[in-house]
Amino acid sequence: MSSLIDYLSCGLLWLGVLVKAPDLIRHWHDPYLRVICVFLGLAGACFFLGAPPTVGAINHLSGIPNLAAPLTYASVTAYGASSQVLIVYWRGGPHVHRTARRWIVAYTFILIGIAVTFALGRTPVERRTDLDTYYATTPFIAEMIVLYLAGHLAAVSVTAVSALRWARQVHGWLRAGLITLGVGSLCGAGYSLTKFAAVIARWCGQDWTRLGTTVSPVAAGLGAVLTVVGVLIPLTGPRLTQWRQARRTYACLEPLEHELAELLTRRALRLPRPRWSSPATRLVWRQTSIHNALGHLDAFFDRALYERTLEAAARTTGDPEQAEATAWAAVVTAAVAEERQGDAEERDSAPRPAPADEPGGLPDRAPGTALLVSIADALTRSPLVARVRTGTTEGSTRA
Repeated sequence: MSSLIDYLSCGLLWLGVLVKAPDLIRHWHDPYLRVICVFLGLAGACFFLGAPPTVGAINHLSGIPNLAAPLTYASVTAYGASSQVLIVYWRGGPHVHRTARRWIVAYTFILIGIAVTFALGRTPVERRTDLDTYYATTPFIAEMIVLYLAGHLAAVSVTAVSALRWARQVHGWLRAGLITLGVGSLCGAGYSLTKFAAVIARWCGQDWTRLGTTVSPVAAGLGAVLTVVGVLIPLTGPRLTQWRQARRTYACLEPLEHELAELLTRRALRLPRPRWSSPATRLVWRQTSIHNALGHLDAFFDRALYERTLEAAARTTGDPEQAEATAWAAVVTAAVAEERQGDAEERDSAPRPAPADEPGGLPDRAPGTALLVSIADALTRSPLVARVRTGTTEGSTRA
């Protein structure tokens, strides 16, 4: 079950790299994008290389009993360093490239040290889960273990401090992401600390192997998940906010589209409804339909009705924006009824223009999204609009 979770986690992380690959190809010179892909790739490699079946396969295919150990240690160490490099590029600043290069160079030497010490040491007995404690007193292998644990602990500790300190200065999705990343880095530090504790206990003649084989993997897995989620939150959060806002606006505009639905259908003003599309696309479709209908009704707008309703709503509500929306809703309701009546009386005629002594059209800008939402709300809530609707219905009946 543990191996299955490792492989699923690896697959999801590498899927994230594949999703980002087109952007990376188009914007290869963007260091931030490169670091994100490296970060996700190394996080997936940690899960893949750390899975016991992978460990056994690498050792068997290579013919070297514990070759998987330095590979796993190198991926864990590089992953920890990449999280700090990501923070550096994420935050920016005048010396961002210099600071990132220093981290990369420093951890390149650590990776070289891991390879050299493993080559100099001897690990004849394969250990898939407890190599740290089993070879904790073996020359050169002990140095390799200390080197990778110290390097990882330093990287995740600095990342945690940097992320949590920066989180105090920002808000919103970025703050949430930094806090999650900081907590994940602390869990990663727990991995190194528990491994260190087990190794030190081995030096002292004690057997704390289970600490390194049970607690450490849990801390590492939880830390990796939280760290990756922390990085993804600021990237996906704003998009989710936009989708949620688009969905909410789309729903709020439904009463206005419903008011115009018969006109849109009869005059073929509505575009085909998009299917399997994003909330933003559906919102644009609904707004376009509404604007098409309002453009068609422009010649039927009653300026005098607009002014009367605007004045009455301003007295009633004391809110200029709400009064404007109510006035728009009133004239839209009246215009729809008048256009329908005129079309019924004379099917083949074009919409009649407003008489010369009754200036048609409304004086201000065409309504934007916020005003359209307020108009839709006024259509269902305002008694002034209800009075206009009742009056136009009675007039149509008498006619």
